[in-house]
Amino acid sequence: MESPLHDRTAVATRTGGDGGPARTRRAAAVAVPLIVGAGLGLRTVAAGDVAKYGGDALYTLLILALVLVAAPRLTPPRAAAIALAVSWGVEFLQLTGLPAELSRHSTAARLVLGSTFNAPDLFWYAVGATAGRLVLGGRAAAGRRSGRGRR
Repeated sequence: MESPLHDRTAVATRTGGDGGPARTRRAAAVAVPLIVGAGLGLRTVAAGDVAKYGGDALYTLLILALVLVAAPRLTPPRAAAIALAVSWGVEFLQLTGLPAELSRHSTAARLVLGSTFNAPDLFWYAVGATAGRLVLGGRAAAGRRSGRGRR
């Protein structure tokens, strides 16, 4: 039988070192508007490839934050993998023409689904997922070092 300390440590590791999914959910929920703001800000100060591919990375980072809002007990690697899979799924969906058609009628659809498949986007989605994974991993390590999550 595992000790209560082991159980708390396992929860702290799964939830980013803070000992509770509610705190993970709150942090992810706070990150959502910050990431959206960063994306909008990037579009105002940069142009061309920097804005486009930076936006791709932020898109996956946003999905990662939304995944953690919905499922705060996921490990950082699993949450990042889900965000990357969703991003890639949306990109490959663009090969069907459905997002392009929806984008002609809705700005929201254009922002969420895009319209045209672009293979380099796949790499930049991976950059966003990796960045999110590294931030979450660093947060979990910091929580373990400081002893948070243990009572």
